Amino acid sequence: MYTNKQIWSVSFPILLSLLAQNIINVTDTAFLGRVSEVALGASAMGGLFYICIFTVAFGFSTGSQIMIARRNGEKQYAEVGPVMIQGVMFLMVMAVLLFTFTRLFGGNIMRLLVSSETIYDATMEFIHWRVFGFFFAFLNVMFRAFYIGTTRTKVLTINAIVMALTNVVLDYILIFGKFGFPEMGIKGAAIASVIAEASSIIFFFIYTYITVDFKKYGLNRFRSFKPKLLMRILNISCFTMLQYFLSMATWFAFFAAVERLGQRELAIANIVRSIYIVMMISVSSLSTAANSLVSNAIGSNDIQHVIPLIKKIARLSFFIMLALVVIISIFPKTILSIYTNEAALIAESVTAVYVVGIAMLIASVANILFSGISGTGNTRSALMIETMTLCFYMMYVFIVGVWLRAPVDICFTTEILYYSLLLVASYIYFKKAKWQNKRI
Repeated sequence: MYTNKQIWSVSFPILLSLLAQNIINVTDTAFLGRVSEVALGASAMGGLFYICIFTVAFGFSTGSQIMIARRNGEKQYAEVGPVMIQGVMFLMVMAVLLFTFTRLFGGNIMRLLVSSETIYDATMEFIHWRVFGFFFAFLNVMFRAFYIGTTRTKVLTINAIVMALTNVVLDYILIFGKFGFPEMGIKGAAIASVIAEASSIIFFFIYTYITVDFKKYGLNRFRSFKPKLLMRILNISCFTMLQYFLSMATWFAFFAAVERLGQRELAIANIVRSIYIVMMISVSSLSTAANSLVSNAIGSNDIQHVIPLIKKIARLSFFIMLALVVIISIFPKTILSIYTNEAALIAESVTAVYVVGIAMLIASVANILFSGISGTGNTRSALMIETMTLCFYMMYVFIVGVWLRAPVDICFTTEILYYSLLLVASYIYFKKAKWQNKRI
C-alpha cells in the first residue's frame, strides 16, 4: 500500500512540472492581454485548436504510460523500452499527418467556428506558426510517459522549468519587440511556444542519455517497426486518444459559443480559463500519479490496495483544492490583475472565477476517480463514461451559450455539471463494474 509520502514523491515533481508548464499559459495570456482583446481572444481559439489536435498524441502517450507502468510493476523492465520506441515512431508519423491536415484544412474549420473576421485573421496567424510545435510536443509526451510510468518523475520538474523560462524570455522579446527584434504580437507568442517545446526535447535527449540505463529498459538498440506491439499499445491508447480529443473538442465548442457573445466575453473566458488551468495543476498531477500508481499496484498483484489508494489520493486532492479556492475567493481581483490592467474587464470576470472555484472542488475528486479507471487498463470504459458525460455537457453548452446567450459566468456552470456527472459515473463504475483483472 502506497503511503502519503510515496504518493507525494511521485505527484510533487509532476505538480512542479505542470506549474512550470502553465507559466507558459499565464505568460501568454498576461502579455497578450496587454496587446489587445482581439489578441487575447484569438490566442484562446488558436491555442484550443492546437490542444485539440495535440490531445491525440497525449492520449496515445497516456495509454503507453499505463503499459509502461504495468511492465514496471511486473519488474519486466526490458519490455519498457520497446513500448516507448514504437510510440515515438508512431507519433512522428502522426505529427507529419496532422501538421499537413492543419495546414490544408485548419482555415476552413476555423471559418465555421469563429464569427468575427478580426479574431479569425489573428487566430490563423497564431495557428500558422503554432502547429510547428507538433514535431516537438508529440515526442515530448513519450518521454513524459516513460518517466511517469517508471515513477522517475523528478526530471519532469527540471524539464518544465527549462521550457517555461525559454518561453517567458522569448514571449517578452518577440511579442513586444525587445532587443532589436520586431514587435510580432500574437505571432511572437506562437513562435516562442514552439521554440520552448524544442528546448524541452533537447533537454530530454541529454538527460536520458546521461542518466538512464539503456540496457535495463531495453533502449540499448533501435528496434524496427513492430506492428503487433503497436497494436497492443493502440488497444489501450485508442480509447484515451478519442477520450482526450472529445474532451478538448467540447471545450473548444464552449469557447466557440462564447466567441459569438462578443470579443469582451471571449477575453473574459480566456482569462478565467487560464486561472482554471492553474487551479487544475494539483488535480492533474495527482490524477497522473493515480493513473500510474494504480497500474503499478495491479502489476504487483496488490489489487486489494487500489480502492484505498484512490481514496487517499482523492482526499489529498480535495484539501489542496479547498485551500486554493479559499485563496482565490478572497483575492479574485488581485489574481485577475495579473492578466489585465483594465478595471472593467477585471470586474466582469469576478463572478466567473467564483463559479470555476465551485467546479474545481468537485473536479478535485472526480478526476482522481476517473484517472483510476484508466489506470486499471479499462480505457474503453473510461471512454464510455467520458462520452456520456460530454453529451450532457454539449447539450448544456448549447442551451446556455447558443440558445439563451447567457453571460460568461452562467456559461461556466457547464463545468459544475461536467465534473458532477463524471464523479457520479466514476463512483458507480468502481462499485459495480468488474475492473480487477484487466490484462494489458
